[in-house]
Amino acid sequence: MTPDATARRQALFWLAATALVLLAGIGLRYPWPADEPRFAQIAREMVESGQWLFPTRGGEYYPDKPPVFMWLSALFFQLVGNLKLSFLLPSVLASIGTLWLVHDLGRRLWNPQTALFAVLVLAFTPQFLLQGKAAQIDALVTFWITLGCYGLLRHFLTGPHWRWYFVSWVAMGLGIMTKGVGFLPLLMLLPLGLWSHAPPCAAPRLPPEGGTAPAARQSRFRGACWSWRLLLGVPVMLAVIALWLGPMLWQVHSVGTDTMVAYRNDLLFRQTGERFVNAWHHVKPWHYFFTQAIPVVWFPLPIVMLVLIRPLVALLRQDAKLRVLLAWVGLVLLFFSLSSGKREVYIFPALPMLSLVVAVLWANGRELPLAKKLDGFFRWLMPGIAALLTGLGLMMWLAPERLPGKLQDYTDIVGAVAVPLTGLGVTLIVVLLWLRRSDLFVRLAAASLVGWLFVALLVWPRVDPHRTPRNMMLQVEQRLPPGAELGLIYFKEQFLLFSQRPLTHFSYLAPLQQQERNAWLWMREAPGRHLLVPTGAGLGCFDESRADSLGEAHRREWVLLGPDAVRATCEPPQRLQRYHYQPDTRGVLP
Repeated sequence: MTPDATARRQALFWLAATALVLLAGIGLRYPWPADEPRFAQIAREMVESGQWLFPTRGGEYYPDKPPVFMWLSALFFQLVGNLKLSFLLPSVLASIGTLWLVHDLGRRLWNPQTALFAVLVLAFTPQFLLQGKAAQIDALVTFWITLGCYGLLRHFLTGPHWRWYFVSWVAMGLGIMTKGVGFLPLLMLLPLGLWSHAPPCAAPRLPPEGGTAPAARQSRFRGACWSWRLLLGVPVMLAVIALWLGPMLWQVHSVGTDTMVAYRNDLLFRQTGERFVNAWHHVKPWHYFFTQAIPVVWFPLPIVMLVLIRPLVALLRQDAKLRVLLAWVGLVLLFFSLSSGKREVYIFPALPMLSLVVAVLWANGRELPLAKKLDGFFRWLMPGIAALLTGLGLMMWLAPERLPGKLQDYTDIVGAVAVPLTGLGVTLIVVLLWLRRSDLFVRLAAASLVGWLFVALLVWPRVDPHRTPRNMMLQVEQRLPPGAELGLIYFKEQFLLFSQRPLTHFSYLAPLQQQERNAWLWMREAPGRHLLVPTGAGLGCFDESRADSLGEAHRREWVLLGPDAVRATCEPPQRLQRYHYQPDTRGVLP
């Protein structure tokens, strides 16, 4: 069997293995804070209400993000009929799609060996599987951005392929409708303009008999990729966006309620331009991604690139395709560094293209002396980490009192993960011994996949009761009579997911004081109403000494306030806000 055929078979094996690990654990846990319960609840409300144009959270409009991710979550919930089984599917399938696109680009732009290494890089880079197994927007927007880059690269580097070119603009439109940064593939046009004037887009085709093609023929051939038709991509993208934006704006214009207008303005202006220019949270220094985020979430890619920096520079001089990809990654990092608000997930869309750069570098440099030293370093580091995990698991299991003070604050979770952590450490040692003669990237990928398999199948089910308020909401049902009404203030979305009775809340977005004053009015209007609140909120309209404790959830104690806890007087709210939510428990609670 030829080396290319062997590499193709190995790449398909690792593609399948990574896809299986991404799928592992579906249905074994509920949505976890902070973001997963929010998107799951919004998807649930879309299906229950039939209102898909304006996402709602507990009946209140949710303006922070465009709706595509919520649409897909709702679609899977509607198809599967069980939220616990469906809420992870958009991220999982998007990650599998990203994996395939990267593999196909590596094969088409270089060779099967590069495609194999690119798959392995994604399999062992922490951020890829972390986002692929979380019900957040970032895995989906990364798929759209990767598809946009794929279409442009197919057109300019292997083309001309006008269909793929326009697919890239469709992907950008869908990416913008998922998260505002979906336009990032546009940045690739700059390095493509500098370095894509090589075969097949710009090189002259020789006549059959040899010689030099006429100048006019050269010009026509160059125009096969670079022509006025490129401008048609913009209306294609705008048309895709208009499929959502047009009906939404028309509805706001026709109905024109204050809440709809506020939703439109918040979504289109405050959550996009204002958030980028003047972020109000996650404020970090300009160098945050390079000095804090990348060394952790992209480990060990920075080490590989620094150790092999000279071969990388030599490859960049020789290979225009590599310059295009690395320049785009740099532009993406620069773009996000310009904003004062920074989170690790912001740079996730750059990882798939960077994986191809690292794959080319390793395919060409893994036999160099520096690469051998790097391999030797990890040959000691990885078993050391496995032994450390084994020891930590044994300590959690046999001597939890000897753990550091911070870990002892999570005694319930520590007890739940002790045995799986010990088993993981032992299994990693066995796997690393079995693969001791394999390539470094193979060993890294195998260790990563084994680790995530343990987490998904053994850790998730044990930790799940400690990451959701399910047991606490069951207590609420036991404490309250069947006809009692329940109100929420200062709450999290997961409380909506696990409620089995109608709920009233007083705007998730309003300040606590305004929520409390609105809740006081609601409690005074009818008997038999109760309020679920956290302790330590400093309430002035209620007597917290009359609270009925429900225990802790998410490291806070929660209590029920009944009619006897309502004080006689309270300042009126600045604005009357009240939202009612009637949950349909089918497909949510077992």
